[in-house]
Amino acid sequence: MKSRIKKIILLVIPIAVAVIFAAFYLKMLFEPISNDSREIDFLITKGSSVSQIGKKLEKEGIIRSAVAFKFYVQLTSSTSKIQAGEFQLSPNLTLMQIVDRLKKGPTEIWVTIPEGLRREEIALKFAEILEKDQSFIKEFLKLTQDKEGYLFPDTYLFPKNAAAESIVNKMISTFEKKNGDVAYKELIMASLLERETLSDEEKPIVAGVLYKRLSNNWPLQVDATLQYAKASVKCQASSAKCDYWEVPTSLDKEINSAFNTYKNTGLPPSPIANPGKTSIDAAKNPQESDYWFYIHDSQGRIHFAKTIEEHNVNIERYLR
Repeated sequence: MKSRIKKIILLVIPIAVAVIFAAFYLKMLFEPISNDSREIDFLITKGSSVSQIGKKLEKEGIIRSAVAFKFYVQLTSSTSKIQAGEFQLSPNLTLMQIVDRLKKGPTEIWVTIPEGLRREEIALKFAEILEKDQSFIKEFLKLTQDKEGYLFPDTYLFPKNAAAESIVNKMISTFEKKNGDVAYKELIMASLLERETLSDEEKPIVAGVLYKRLSNNWPLQVDATLQYAKASVKCQASSAKCDYWEVPTSLDKEINSAFNTYKNTGLPPSPIANPGKTSIDAAKNPQESDYWFYIHDSQGRIHFAKTIEEHNVNIERYLR
């Protein structure tokens, strides 16, 4: 009997020691990594996984263990509550406090502006993501009144309290940095290409077609210009529900506007959207061809034609 008890004790003691050691070790992993109270800018990029965030926190000396971080985040069902953006974190915070700060949201937020939006849509997008009111939208539109085309589409990091002026200045400086000496006529053309094409490959060819029409005093007949003219009257910048790019009808071709490229020859007076770099490059470097016409079918494939007869055949074949 005594020998059996002795064996049990000998078996239990190592287990107990291991459990106690594990408890102390786990407690240590959750404790602050140091007494340093300095705030560190910590950036979570869009699409980062919990594992990637944990590894970065450990590498930057903010937590002790990426594994413990992942375990705690999953244990508390916090994965979906951690957003991308910039945070202020300190090494003197416990792992639980770090996770709590991440869950409260970043001090700076990623905002992605896609290619081809007009300035009203950009104002609405910033207002939505940064939780701004109508005064922000009004100020943004006032500052960008003659800046359509120069608000470069990109992914930006801004604090929630960012002023409209700082946002506009950042977008314009990004445009200047990435596009250099683009001429205004090229920028207008680039905005047409951004709305009129569906792939990067077709942009230089369509640019060549449109430039050829210009040089021969043909009307450009770009549907996107009808959309711009129509929305400029129909849509209010305060309404996020308005369709700024509604499919044009045959009646829209009669719109009395300088942007109606069915009734007027030449380029519209200003850009109709804010183009990306591939559209700007295509406007600066058009590709010559024998084509005068093009359409997109219901699958988004483009079909070029050299003559009006070929063009009409394409319309019958792909659009009716």
